[in-house]
Amino acid sequence: MVSLIGDGFFYVALAWQVYEISNVPTALSLVGVAWTLPMVFLLLLGGAFSDRYDRRRLMIGADVIRATAIGLMAVLSVTEIIELWHVAALIAFVGIGDAFFNPASSAIIPDLLPAERLPAANALAGMYRPLTFRLVGPALAGFTVAAVGPGVAFGIDALTFLVSAVAVWGIRTRPAGRPVGRMTPRTTAYEVAEGLRFVRGQAWIWATLVSAMLSLLVFLGPVEVLVPFLVKNRLSLGPESLGAIFAAGGVGSIAMAVVIGQRGLPRRQMTVMYAAWSSGVAIMAVYGLMTDLWQAVIASAVTHALFQLGQVIWTTQLQQRVPRTLLGRVSSLDWLVSTGLVPVSYALTGPAAGLFGPETTMVGAALVGAVLMFMLLFVPGVRDPERDPIDPEGAVDPT
Repeated sequence: MVSLIGDGFFYVALAWQVYEISNVPTALSLVGVAWTLPMVFLLLLGGAFSDRYDRRRLMIGADVIRATAIGLMAVLSVTEIIELWHVAALIAFVGIGDAFFNPASSAIIPDLLPAERLPAANALAGMYRPLTFRLVGPALAGFTVAAVGPGVAFGIDALTFLVSAVAVWGIRTRPAGRPVGRMTPRTTAYEVAEGLRFVRGQAWIWATLVSAMLSLLVFLGPVEVLVPFLVKNRLSLGPESLGAIFAAGGVGSIAMAVVIGQRGLPRRQMTVMYAAWSSGVAIMAVYGLMTDLWQAVIASAVTHALFQLGQVIWTTQLQQRVPRTLLGRVSSLDWLVSTGLVPVSYALTGPAAGLFGPETTMVGAALVGAVLMFMLLFVPGVRDPERDPIDPEGAVDPT
């Protein structure tokens, strides 16, 4: 939770720092590519390591790497010598840390809890993640950046990664029957291929990953790059307003998590998941049309409430239906396939905004992304989990 508060600081500070250096969308696009490209290249390796080695140690190592990179960014910013290439170079190490932390953190939850408690655990995560990352972190970060600059916000984020490393060190997990022996290029390739074979045999997994990949390709770069640009240049507002938009997303996510915790998950889970994600993407078109801050605040709240509903369903399905010995690799494929084209999305956003204008780019990206997301629902087999009973151990035979 402390680390997620720091992440909220980082997202606001990063956007504002980059636009202080160079007030054009292409600048933040470049930084986005530098961040996500190393993550995409290393995710499969991170997933394979997660299924073979202690997931806690991988998470701790990733936290230390990210703390160091963002701490250096803080020093450069506070001393007012930071340049765009500094940000791009250091954020690449953040992406490397993400490649190992994300699969391990996704796969470690079933090591902590029995299968029947996973929906409640994911609903709980659905409350504290937006509370910290979307609400508390950005709200505080907006005022911090406005008062003392982005460098202090970077420093706060770096410290929170160290707190996270200490907390993860205290976790005790159930043994998961990991492979024995030293990791070699040959065993790594075999284990990655094993995860690929499992995903290929599960239409509900691979089709959902493809839908996310296509949709994120279209809309994620515009959202991450153009929303801060439009707040700063179209609405003529400061970093506290950007923080308010992020915080509203946290409120929406928390509200949805509370509803899920009280009412449970819907019966037709895959259908609801696709409908929620697609609707949330479409609503992002409001960012390109907004003329006042309140419009973006409402759009953010509704969008993230719908994203939260879909994410809790998706996470629970994976944790309950994928064997624990494969979950790290499947989680890494989830991250890889769904985000594999995100560097391309960042790279295209700047030129697209220059050609069509930032407002038109944002609206078009949201509407096209929603269509691309929803159409994969109709692939045969995607709704099979709505008909098949859940194995209480999540132990689907990978062969």
